[in-house]
Parts: sequence; structure tokens; C-alpha cells
Amino acid sequence: MTVKSIPVKSAPKSLVWDGDELVSVVGGGRRWDRDGVEHRAPFAWSFPFDAGTVSASGRYSAVYQERGTKGALLGGERVVRELNRSYYHAPDYDYPLTVGALSDGRDVVVHCPDEYNVLQIDDAASGERLTAGGREPEDVFHSRLSLSPDGRYLLSVGWLWQPFGTALVYDTALAISDPGTLDGDGLLPTAAVMNGEVTAGCWLDADRLVLATGAEEWDEEETAGLPPRHLGVWSVPDGRWLHRSPAGDAEPGVLLLPRGEQVLSFSGHPRLFDTATGAVVAEWPEVSVPLKAGCFGHRRVPTPVAALHPDGTRLAVAQADRIALVTLP
Repeated sequence: MTVKSIPVKSAPKSLVWDGDELVSVVGGGRRWDRDGVEHRAPFAWSFPFDAGTVSASGRYSAVYQERGTKGALLGGERVVRELNRSYYHAPDYDYPLTVGALSDGRDVVVHCPDEYNVLQIDDAASGERLTAGGREPEDVFHSRLSLSPDGRYLLSVGWLWQPFGTALVYDTALAISDPGTLDGDGLLPTAAVMNGEVTAGCWLDADRLVLATGAEEWDEEETAGLPPRHLGVWSVPDGRWLHRSPAGDAEPGVLLLPRGEQVLSFSGHPRLFDTATGAVVAEWPEVSVPLKAGCFGHRRVPTPVAALHPDGTRLAVAQADRIALVTLP
């Protein structure tokens, strides 16, 4: 396991692999080739965006202020449209936004453009609201959104007003036909996530997701939930935990990246976990990342910037003066 360094002129605020090259959409398309040579950005933003996301297909991306209200949807280097979210407590939690494709192949933007607790799905190309209609939302702050690989399910790792981190899962096809289904508890029972505080989540595949909990506890007597400082693998079709494993003493942080039956966690530095046992397979303490415990809080800590190569062999992690390129076991 080796760690190489790619020097940077300034720390990238987003990273994605394009073949064997790395690109920062927040950096205006700034690029590092396979030899580590930095190529200047083809364009610059006239607004201080500080976070970005890219769809799995690469057709669409978005830049935004992680603790602000403004964003922009991009198709390549073209700005498709501006994006907005509610001002309500916007400085206190991460912007809820993801781009991707539904199971029918439509590219979409999922966000909360009008109210903090109302999820909407928009057609990326036209801007058509696919979930228009009457809504009765619950009092939950949606954040850190992600679509399952086939686009069938939507995961929101957000928080309730205690404040306490939680997770919700919705059926996107059902939401298109009945938008009100985005307002309820969804497909993840409340009891399953009301023990330890959920701080992070990601999709292992089309049917399974991984959730991680921090040190905070809601109900120590709740046996159906995921205890503090645990990793859990949840089957959406089966509606049950497949694995619930202690993940050691470290806080899991807010970012998880899936790698087969493993997951990369970022809290102070990257760690590679086995999702079935919770065991640390490898870790890289020499690669520092921001210590961010959750998606909310009055003190803004930026989310770690990292990108896993699609073949699962290399991990790129942004640092202040370099990109650490980790060869994974």
C-alpha cells in the first residue's frame, strides 16, 4: 500500500475521476493528468462555490455552497440552470443535493429548492418538476442525498430538531406517481435508525446501503436500531439489517465511499472497513482530512474531498498542498 503525492497550486474543493485523470468541477474543470501534471481550468466561477457532485454517468454535475443557498447545475462546461434552497438554517447544515439517473434512465436533480423538509425531483435537462403536487412534510432536515446505483431508491442522511442525525430511504418511482410518499418515513423504519446517531451513509449496491453511527445515543433500550459507533448493512427489499458491527472508537465522519463489500470512511484520516464485520482492513493516518462529525452544526467544517477510482484500486484525497493518491489493498 503506497501513498503518492500530486502537488497542487491550491487545495481542490471537489474531485472526480475521468479515466485516469482527476478533475475538479468546483475548480472550473481544473485537471491533473496521469503524470500528476496540473492543467489550468477552462473557466472560472464568479461566485464562491465550495462543494460539488457529479452524476455516475458524468453527464451532469453541480456546484454549490455547502452551507449556503446557491448552486448551479452543469451539463459538461455549460450551466444548465441556477439552483437554490431554503434559507432556513442553511448556514447550519450541508446543502441537500444530488444528481443522477432514475431507473427509467431520466437524468434528475434531487434537492430541497423551496422548503428545508420538502424533497423534490426535477428533470435535469428541462427543469420539469416530477414531484409536483400537494405535500404534508414532516419536520426533518434533509441533507447528504444519494441515489442507489439503479436510481430506484433515494437516501437522505439528515437530522431532526434535537438535533440528532437520522436516515430516510424513499422509492423514487413511487415518488413520481405519488409525491407525498417523500414526506413520510419511507422504506427505512424509524426504529431501525433511532438508537445511535446516523452520521453517514452510502449504497453498496442497488439493494443494500451502509449506515454509520457516531457516539451519540437516542434510546439505549432500542434493540432494533443501530447502536452508537457501529456500521450497519441494511437490505431495502428485505427490510432488515444484514450486519450490525462495532466500528471501533473513531467517529465515522460524514463521508462513506463503497468498494465492493468494503467501505472507506473519513474521520481525521481514511480508513477501509469490512462492512460485514466492522474490522479496519487498512488505514492511512499520514493522509489528513477534516474532522467532521456530522452534517449539521454551527461551526462549519468542510466535508473531506475524496474520489475512489471506478476500478477500486486508487483513492484520491485532497490535502492543503497536494492530492494524496493511495493505492488500495
